[in-house]
Amino acid sequence: AISVASIFKVKDTANARFDALSRTYQYYISRSKNPFEMDTSYYLYGLLDIGKMNHAAKLLFNYEDFTSFSKSNTQVMTNNCKVYKAEWYQKGDQFIFEIKANRFLRNMVRAIVGTLIQVGRGEISEQDFAKIIESKNRSQAGFSVPAEGLFLTQVEYPDSIFI
Repeated sequence: AISVASIFKVKDTANARFDALSRTYQYYISRSKNPFEMDTSYYLYGLLDIGKMNHAAKLLFNYEDFTSFSKSNTQVMTNNCKVYKAEWYQKGDQFIFEIKANRFLRNMVRAIVGTLIQVGRGEISEQDFAKIIESKNRSQAGFSVPAEGLFLTQVEYPDSIFI
């Protein structure tokens, strides 16, 4: 569902996609079964070490090429993105991953979350996570989590596009 909080006039040349300075996504993981969250979060059984996941997430700041987390054969000029924020936090029985970047590749957030889950389960180390990014190979990264838990929560634009 989408809700509109306010509307602003912009220049005729403004482009909602290409003029954005950053986008912020949140991904929700439920730690217990809840029928009211089935369409808005990913239920994941088992323990996760959120501390390890946060340490690994900080490694994203050291890279710009995120080919390892992109769908193959997409029609983009570059797989470079600048990550400004990548953080896990807990709210009740949910783990929430928040990531902010200047742009995202197709499937990028869901693939990053799936790979960070592997870190949280102890299946791969932080060093393995870095090697996955450096490999620039999607088959090295973890699974893509389901779309149900993913939300675009904020888009920032330059003041220059507004009238």
